[in-house]
Amino acid sequence: MRVALARSAVLPSHEHDDDGFVEVLASHGVAGDWRAWDDPSVDWAAYDAVFVRTTWDYQERPDAFRAWIRAVDAQTRLFNPAEVLLWNLDKRYLRELELAGIPIAPTEWLAQGEDPAPALQRRGWARGFLKPVVGATAIGTLRFTADEAGIAAARAHARDWSVPLMLQPYLRSVEEEGEVSVVLVDGRISHAVRKIPVAGDYRVQDDWGAIDQPLGLFQGEDDFALDVLAALQKRFDHAFERRAPLVARVDTLRDDRNRLVLNELELVEPSLFYRHGPDAMDAVARALVDRLRG
Repeated sequence: MRVALARSAVLPSHEHDDDGFVEVLASHGVAGDWRAWDDPSVDWAAYDAVFVRTTWDYQERPDAFRAWIRAVDAQTRLFNPAEVLLWNLDKRYLRELELAGIPIAPTEWLAQGEDPAPALQRRGWARGFLKPVVGATAIGTLRFTADEAGIAAARAHARDWSVPLMLQPYLRSVEEEGEVSVVLVDGRISHAVRKIPVAGDYRVQDDWGAIDQPLGLFQGEDDFALDVLAALQKRFDHAFERRAPLVARVDTLRDDRNRLVLNELELVEPSLFYRHGPDAMDAVARALVDRLRG
């Protein structure tokens, strides 16, 4: 069997976390090939499955990426399933999960170019946070204060983006505690990490100098992640063929009352932080092979 591992044509120089996955797949009798998702020469139908991994430029061409997902889905199996990937590309999926009982940060969903000031003033937030509904690695985000200069910056930022934005209160816990990511493989918690930004920053990706470390002690994040997974599986039971997603990552923050909230549910191309989960790479390979042979 052959599996294509979809990636970007160019990856950040610091990205080495997936190194060795091809060799692990080979130990389970499956050939793995890294392929750029937008390479027109790739015959996706020649593969038994395509596992979406480090396609970390999809946000630059979301329509092309959606078209690629649909095209590959018509030719072979996709992990995670195409329907789930398409849903997860737009952060408005958080509205569905909130309706299903999953706490998220208070959010105002803005139309493209909409002035964020009225919603900010109605909410009474002293600091705001803007994020595009299609985006990655904190690109397009803005932290701002609710004073004249901050609101002017937020208005200009909203005009600059070609996709709708979400407006939230700025949660200071991201600076103090960072973001916790819980990695799930085949429906089970594999490991978790705490991502800590540079002092004074809020961006928890290593693209911006943040650090990550294994989470030594859960403080409710494990149960929270399983609740998120249960809501997801209820929503997409048919797409998952009554199984759990192959991989998922639940990113949590704490609000200003110290309650856990879902920041993002990563199902498309999450960093899986294999470096902090010594058994995770083999677990992912085994789960993938089990699906191929099942």
